Amino acid sequence: MYYDPRTQDHGLPHNPWTALIAPRPIGWVSTRSATGVANLAPYSFFNAAATHPPFVMLSSTPRKDSLTNIEQTGVFAINIVSADLAQAMSRSSAAVNAECDEFRLAGVQARACRSIDAPCVAQSPVVIECVLNRVVTLVPNSGLPCQTHITFGEVTGIEIADHVIRDGRVRTDLIQPVSRLGYLDYAITKDTFEILRPGG
Repeated sequence: MYYDPRTQDHGLPHNPWTALIAPRPIGWVSTRSATGVANLAPYSFFNAAATHPPFVMLSSTPRKDSLTNIEQTGVFAINIVSADLAQAMSRSSAAVNAECDEFRLAGVQARACRSIDAPCVAQSPVVIECVLNRVVTLVPNSGLPCQTHITFGEVTGIEIADHVIRDGRVRTDLIQPVSRLGYLDYAITKDTFEILRPGG
């Protein structure tokens, strides 16, 4: 099959788009509102954006409370979702008002970050602390309406649980990160393999 998603219908009972770019890491974003309310929300359009220095990016469609909090406070944390946190992550995706503390809703413990004034998930094996760099609002060449905002964050602190580090390397099989597939499907990374680059 072939279709132009800007002008044509795919003809399937469910939109295939998110099933094609998979698996996608989940950025479990924790923030605090300007009035002090803790917020926790999963983003399945999330990834690393740069290495030196490290940057992350996450996409919000439409605008979420997380983005408002990030713009108002200038900081946020990414909590990596391990297999044992999958259900808690799902609970935090519920559509609730801005005054709801999603840490309580998800049933996870909040603790303070080290380099920024924001909460993070105490049970997460990896926490990435970030300061806001910029927010880019997408404007399609087609002229179609778009409510997508991409947030870029510069990493100011990384905390890795000791139990997922072995022989000087972070072990993905010990983290067992949860990723998003298409539709309502998720995956857990357990099996990994190494491929050497050409030339060693």
